[in-house]
Amino acid sequence: MDIRNIYCIGRNYADHARELGNAIPDKPILFSKPTHSLTIANGQMLEFPSNRGEIHHELEIVLHIGKPYEKGISLEELVDVMALGIDFTLRDEQNELKKKGHPWLRAKGFKHAAVVTDFWSFPGEETCKATDFSLLIHDQVVQKGNIQQMLFSFEQMVEEVGEAFGLGEGDLLFTGTPEGVGPIQSGDQLSLFWGTERKGHFSVRM
Repeated sequence: MDIRNIYCIGRNYADHARELGNAIPDKPILFSKPTHSLTIANGQMLEFPSNRGEIHHELEIVLHIGKPYEKGISLEELVDVMALGIDFTLRDEQNELKKKGHPWLRAKGFKHAAVVTDFWSFPGEETCKATDFSLLIHDQVVQKGNIQQMLFSFEQMVEEVGEAFGLGEGDLLFTGTPEGVGPIQSGDQLSLFWGTERKGHFSVRM
């Protein structure tokens, strides 16, 4: 699967915004990641930097765009498949960048900063509301969410990104993380679940 652009939505779950002491936004916060940060979670060991402060996991639903965005296009026409993903964040670096008013890219775009599972057919936004998604570390649930908790719907997000930047076939959209983000440690084993189905897993080395 050829990936063109990786767009992300920040603070799309109110409880996550609160846990980091951030204001709840009144419109989607947009940022991006380089495609070089993308990795498929297929059971492998992934290397992360050990000298750049804490690295936090942020579990997300990831939408894959199947055709070019046009104003008025329906979500089901635009999105063909979906996955689970983790938006890894160098939290200490991000906090320093925010203090200086600088972009977050250094904290969001490092190698393996965008991990995704294999993709499956997108069933539509309403159907997704029936299923929780979760992240387990060493078989313990650390994050669990449902899209009913989102501030902005899939429909709102794709319209916002489509109008701001355009969306085309092969683009990815990370849709925000629920509460429970925290640091990873060397030796951690991470599993991403859609309902009771494990969609991907990997280990961490730092």
